[in-house]
Amino acid sequence: MNMDNFVHKNQKTLRRGLTTGTCAAACTKAAMIKLLKGDICDEVSIRLPGGEMVSLKVYEALDEVHPGHGTDGTDMAAFQAGFYTIKDSGDDPDVTNGTEIHVCVSIVSPHDVPDKAFRCDGDSRLFLIGGRGVGTVTKEGLWQEVGQSAINPVPREMIFSAALSVIDETEHEEHSDIYLITVMVPEGEELGERTFNPRLGIEGGISILGTTGIVEPMSEAAIVSTIETEIRQRLTTDDSRRILVVPGNYGKRYAAELGLDLGRSVEVSNYMGEAIDLAVTYGCREFLLVGNIGKLVKLAAGIMNTYSRVADGRWEIMAAHLALCGGANADIRRIREAPTTEEMLKILDEIGLREKTMESIMKDIEYHMEHRIHGQMEFGVVVFSERFGLVGKTRSADTLIKDFRI
Repeated sequence: MNMDNFVHKNQKTLRRGLTTGTCAAACTKAAMIKLLKGDICDEVSIRLPGGEMVSLKVYEALDEVHPGHGTDGTDMAAFQAGFYTIKDSGDDPDVTNGTEIHVCVSIVSPHDVPDKAFRCDGDSRLFLIGGRGVGTVTKEGLWQEVGQSAINPVPREMIFSAALSVIDETEHEEHSDIYLITVMVPEGEELGERTFNPRLGIEGGISILGTTGIVEPMSEAAIVSTIETEIRQRLTTDDSRRILVVPGNYGKRYAAELGLDLGRSVEVSNYMGEAIDLAVTYGCREFLLVGNIGKLVKLAAGIMNTYSRVADGRWEIMAAHLALCGGANADIRRIREAPTTEEMLKILDEIGLREKTMESIMKDIEYHMEHRIHGQMEFGVVVFSERFGLVGKTRSADTLIKDFRI
């Protein structure tokens, strides 16, 4: 990559990578060069959406070219070209790192273009589809129609742009050749099972992704993008426009204990604030958040990213509310020294102030949620503890729980 290949995060220097969309665009360019110029590239340069140029190693994939002859005796290989590259995700823990991304470009007749293929807005002769290992969309609410390949909008643009750049360099007059670009990932079906795709309604492989063309190591943007996709899908396919939000597996387990419909659930990890904003953006009417005290207590201080490296504040919040509820100085010091929120709850229980302190904390959670939501949707928050079970609810939680029950 001939760009700044490193980024500094959390006191570490980490290597950036390239998305599956960038890989597919590079292979498309190499295949078009072979078709139109007859040259076999071992490296191609691609312009990313932000304007940077990157260079990728590419390899001819002869097995992607179908041997044989047409009915008129024409050698079919003369109308196809296949290339692949190895996806390098840098220091991001991406399941697709090291995976081969293949592209075959074929000159076809109009009746050979699949019904669900994407058509290039800038040139009606260019079509794109996913082959083996690229997932197919089976549910509404994604960036594609049901039945289309899971190739996101920016990668589609990059792929078509790569093809057009070669056409523009080689053509001196208009002709009617139609080009079908097929993206394939040999290991994609197996890898897809290790991603969010099955939950999103994408079957049979991975998605071809990327918004900047670059994989940022341990990218928060990638996580939030996945959360956005799931929230948008839940809300656009459900007339009630309700979502059940959980940080992770603990939250799902608590929600199941309450008898809630996990089919409406979205896992948001630590990104509570982003989840709220996205729910409002996509027209959510009812938002129910269910999670563990260790994460959700932070909302009482307006901390909307609950990742401990971003902010902690657990003992400070517990101690402040204990003080407001009449706790003694000695007990406040015990809270400060407790290693976990579960231990803090145990201390509160021992001194008979657990329920009162949690009521105070839930009022502040409600205050900060209201401040973020601005009345644009109904919301409820339910807080659980591993030791004590249900320990707190906001005022509207019981009403929403009834709405979310199966």
